[in-house]
Amino acid sequence: MRINNKKFRTIWFEENKVKIIDQTKLPHQFIIKELKNVKEAINAIKKMEVRGAPLIGATAAYGLVLSIIEKNDLSFLNKSSEDLIKSRPTAINLKWAVDRMMKKLSGKNDKEILNIALNEAKNIVEEDIKFCESIGKNGLKIIEEISNKKKDTVNILTHCNAGWLATIDWGTATSPIYHAHQKGIKVHVWVDETRPRNQGASLTSYELNEEGVPNTVITDNAGGILMQRGQVDMCIVGTDRTLSNGDVCNKIGTYLKALAAKDNNVPFYVALPSSTIDWSIKDHNKIPIEERNSEELSHVEGIDENNSIKKVRIYPQKSKSLNLAFDVTPAKYITSLITERGICEASERGLKNLFK
Repeated sequence: MRINNKKFRTIWFEENKVKIIDQTKLPHQFIIKELKNVKEAINAIKKMEVRGAPLIGATAAYGLVLSIIEKNDLSFLNKSSEDLIKSRPTAINLKWAVDRMMKKLSGKNDKEILNIALNEAKNIVEEDIKFCESIGKNGLKIIEEISNKKKDTVNILTHCNAGWLATIDWGTATSPIYHAHQKGIKVHVWVDETRPRNQGASLTSYELNEEGVPNTVITDNAGGILMQRGQVDMCIVGTDRTLSNGDVCNKIGTYLKALAAKDNNVPFYVALPSSTIDWSIKDHNKIPIEERNSEELSHVEGIDENNSIKKVRIYPQKSKSLNLAFDVTPAKYITSLITERGICEASERGLKNLFK
């Protein structure tokens, strides 16, 4: 996808370094950052310089490459893999990518291990791009159907950022939107701000603007009334972990959007690559829900009239706050899951029919 009409990916390997777009600086500053060792990769994940389940997985894969470059030692590699998995607990792609890398590296000698690691990390990256492109082509059919019936602009509501900035390219929830836009279908996107980190406003709207897709930023609580007024034709979100029974764990606030959609007969879709499916559990209570620093709630960051980025407090100094990063949307509120292999019902049967 593009920034200032130049094509980018969110992560790439160059001269024994990993390069990323520092997403904590967007939309006000576009900064390419170098990760030179595994500790810097872990910090980039923790600080959300990279975020989004697929991108976190790719960063972890490249983090193990950096670990080998730094110190080609099995015990150091094992410790690096453990630290990477611990860096953010909810998104399953992180552990999936680390486990995949470590399985590939098991028993390899010192001379060949770096090339094997680098090739597998690149495979994970290329695979995700193909998956996200296929998700877009599959989801396009839904948008086309609505457009053919409506004969007017298709209004789509999304929550958080499941765009190309959350993956390597195309995105998950945005991929069908980009495919529709490129095909000439009129689309307009309602973009939830997505407090507390405002990934919707700062990232989703930013990348939609760069691609020329019409969009409007709304407060997180405005989606319900827009649905009541008939101004939302469909909702589409991403996911950080999808259970084998179809339950979906995504950015906090997703569950409330699904409830509003259900009450107003608005179809609610979840777009995901298969790397985001957790086949090991069916009980959403077993998902580790990340609790982040309360300062993300009590403070906001923005740009002032002098083009300086400032952080300011918005809560009373003595106020306590709870910053849960994710919630779970039960499968019964999800119209369908959009995957790289096709569209299915949000259920164990639906997923197993696609992923035998």
